[in-house]
Amino acid sequence: MKRWLGAGLALLLALAAVFSGLALLALVVPRAPSVGFAPPGPGEASVVVVLAANPIHTDILLPATPALLTRFGFLARDGLPLDDPRVGAIAVGWGGRAFYTQTPEWRDLSLDALWRSFTYDRSVLHLSLAPALAGTEPGLRPVTLSEPAYEALLRFVEASFEPDPNSGGGPWLLPGFAYSPYDRFYEARGGFNLLFGCNTWTAEALRHAGLRTSLWSPLPPLLLWGLDLHGAQSGG
Repeated sequence: MKRWLGAGLALLLALAAVFSGLALLALVVPRAPSVGFAPPGPGEASVVVVLAANPIHTDILLPATPALLTRFGFLARDGLPLDDPRVGAIAVGWGGRAFYTQTPEWRDLSLDALWRSFTYDRSVLHLSLAPALAGTEPGLRPVTLSEPAYEALLRFVEASFEPDPNSGGGPWLLPGFAYSPYDRFYEARGGFNLLFGCNTWTAEALRHAGLRTSLWSPLPPLLLWGLDLHGAQSGG
C-alpha cells in the first residue's frame, strides 16, 4: 500500500511540476488580440471595466450604465433588482457547471465537482449585481477601454450565452441555482476543462477588446501578470 501511495504522490508532483512549467512558459509568450483597437486618446470617450480576481477565478465587472441595464434587461425578467440604486456594476464570469453552481464556499467542494473541473464539464455564465467599485480595492484591476473595444467585449459576452430555444433565443436561465437574490446562472457555450477554464475565458474576452494577454492564463495571477507584460491595446 505504501508503495502505491508513494507512486501516486510522485505522479501528482510530476504533473504539478509539468503544469507549473508550462504555465510559466506560456506567461512570457504574448497572444495577439482578436481585433485591434487603438487606446482612447486624450479627451476621447472611454469605459473602465474592472477585473475581480480571487485565488482561482476572475470576473469582469461592467459599469451599470442605463444603456447596459437596458441591454441586460433579461436579468430583471429573471428576478434581479436592476432598479436598486446600489447597483453600480454587473459582474460576469464563466465556469464549469458543477464547480460553479455547487461550490458557493470552499466547504461545499465535492469530489465530483473537482473531477469535472479537471476533465470536462458543461459551462455556465454567472451574472451578479455589484456596487460601483473604483478598482483600487484588493483583488481588483481596472482596465480602460475605448468605446469600440468595450462594445466588442460586450458582444463577446453576449455570444457566450447559450440561447434558450423556448424564449426566442434569449439567454437561457439555469433555474434553481443562485448564491443570493442578486445573482443568476445561465447556460453557456463551450466546454470547461483544466486547459480551458474560467480565466482563459476572461483572457479571451480581453483579447476581443483589443488587449494582448499571455499565451495561456489558467490562474488569475498569470492573467494579471500577462496583462502587465503584454496587455497594451493593439491599434488596428
